[in-house]
Amino acid sequence: MTGPEGGSWRPERFALRAQNLAARARIVDAIRDFFRARDFVEVDTPALQVSPGLEPHLKAFATRLSLAGEDAKTLYLHTSPEFAMKKLLAAGMTRIFQLAHAFRDGEQGALHHPEFMLLEWYRAGATYRDLMADCEALLRAAAGGRSFAWRGRTADAGAPWHYVTVADAFRRFCGIDLLATCPDPLAPDLALLAEAARPLGIAPHAGDTWEDLFFRVFLAEIEPRLGLGAPTVLYDYPIAMAALARPKQEDPRLAERFELYVCGLELANAFGELTDPMEQRRRFAADRAKRQALYGQAYPVDEDFLAALEAMPESAGIALGVDRLVMLATGAERIEDVLYLPVG
Repeated sequence: MTGPEGGSWRPERFALRAQNLAARARIVDAIRDFFRARDFVEVDTPALQVSPGLEPHLKAFATRLSLAGEDAKTLYLHTSPEFAMKKLLAAGMTRIFQLAHAFRDGEQGALHHPEFMLLEWYRAGATYRDLMADCEALLRAAAGGRSFAWRGRTADAGAPWHYVTVADAFRRFCGIDLLATCPDPLAPDLALLAEAARPLGIAPHAGDTWEDLFFRVFLAEIEPRLGLGAPTVLYDYPIAMAALARPKQEDPRLAERFELYVCGLELANAFGELTDPMEQRRRFAADRAKRQALYGQAYPVDEDFLAALEAMPESAGIALGVDRLVMLATGAERIEDVLYLPVG
């Protein structure tokens, strides 16, 4: 609620968030100290971009840029600073991080906000396993010796972390051989996954894809069990879910991708970065076609980003939700409880 009767700026309402906001300031300081001590450079890239990101289900905010003597053109508030930061890798920077405000339309709830803070960092010459080590050290620094908590669950960043592959998680928690449902790794079989999920009482809905059913099973049976007692790194996703990740050399059915979970809450998403512009263009085309079919609209491709991939070194990169990290550090139930002035 906003306006004269319910503004979040009002002292009595702001006071309810004050302790969380003090923790937020300490965590942001700890993040900067962490990366500066490791010779990272903090960068600041534009929020206005030609392409906001092409993940099919993300909705962006659009605006118009009008310059004297030129036709107005549409730009977008980025959903992540990823494309711009990778251009800096192509330009020759090697260890970079950013605390960026990102924007996603249609997302507001306990865990989502239309404007939020992402921490992204990239390392040239590194692998996604190097980023796993970064995560362990960073979360211990951010926790300051305290345990994380959310909705009655706890996790100690100082305890030994859990590492589990996506295939092992499906086998352990669901009794499903996930890779057996992907005889063609680039075109997983919905019918095979539906058959495997039937004993769980989970069935596809009309119009579902294999990925839709994957997430229905994952959210019901796996995610709530991750990051309990200690953080969990869930790694090696099927190649069909690679997004911007490169294939795993040892097993091309898989992608060099991991997600970090704490107290059953997704906190970060990381890739061994794809640097093949032709393969990236193919994936962008598939994502744009899917978005067009679902929503009747597709965002443009950033051709400058694809050109930059040709000069980008082998790298690894990650995005971590700062607001969620503060929630975990304070035990806050809702994202608005850790924001200075919530939107809307």
